[in-house]
Amino acid sequence: MFTIAHEKLALLLQHIKDGYAPNTIRAYKADMEEFITYCEARQLTPLPADPFIVADFLIEATQQGIKASTIRRKASSISAIHRLSYLEDPTKHPEVKIAVRKVNRKLGTRFKQAHPINRDLLEKMISSCDNSLHGTRNKMLLLLAYESLRRRSELVSLLIEDLEFKSDGTCSILLRDSKTDQSANGFTIYLGSRTTKAIKKWLEITGLQNGPLLRGVRGNNITSNYESGQIARTFKKIAKANGVAPEVVQKISGHSTRVGSAQDLLTNGESLGQIMARVGW
Repeated sequence: MFTIAHEKLALLLQHIKDGYAPNTIRAYKADMEEFITYCEARQLTPLPADPFIVADFLIEATQQGIKASTIRRKASSISAIHRLSYLEDPTKHPEVKIAVRKVNRKLGTRFKQAHPINRDLLEKMISSCDNSLHGTRNKMLLLLAYESLRRRSELVSLLIEDLEFKSDGTCSILLRDSKTDQSANGFTIYLGSRTTKAIKKWLEITGLQNGPLLRGVRGNNITSNYESGQIARTFKKIAKANGVAPEVVQKISGHSTRVGSAQDLLTNGESLGQIMARVGW
């Protein structure tokens, strides 16, 4: 049911959409719509919200089987929507702060890091990539993700027309949008000869000349894009096919190459500052 509160939210999100990252807008929308539904089911006002109602909402969210970090994100979304609506922020109230502490104590705050795809595991996974469309795409994806250390959303945003091949067998590609590049100035990623060769082979067998570099593969056909959520599934599938232990496969995520590559760089002597700059942390 589309209510006045939902309408106000939609208008606000439309107003701010060019000032925030798409993922941020999606989080604001999903979290606030959930809160609005929660309030209206109880005949309560969601905008402006009573701090005690926000606190109850966060406590009840612990029964959804979600992480404490997800509930904290819900609180952040409620806070942001109120502030952007020029309303008093209910999450600053002591009652909400107490609720967040209760959530953290009940669910824990330990961050579960993705299992790293380091150089050894990377090479093992690459060894199973054949010359088919799937195999060629997967090899390019693994090398590109590991060498560039980019996020899932950044990898799927890379465009073929932003590639520049060098005479020495390497290439560079422009990253137009990044979580850490709020001004959208762009960032150039430099790639070595092995990754460049994998990219060239992918472009050669697909005939692609523009649009997203990463694509889905269905049989002998390629799709128009490749969703960020597919990266983790692809990594898991390749790892599983290589006999990687199930408990390890379960912990592999779309960020595993970032973690593994960063760990390898640290082992090879790069400073923490250098690695953080490369990874975008």
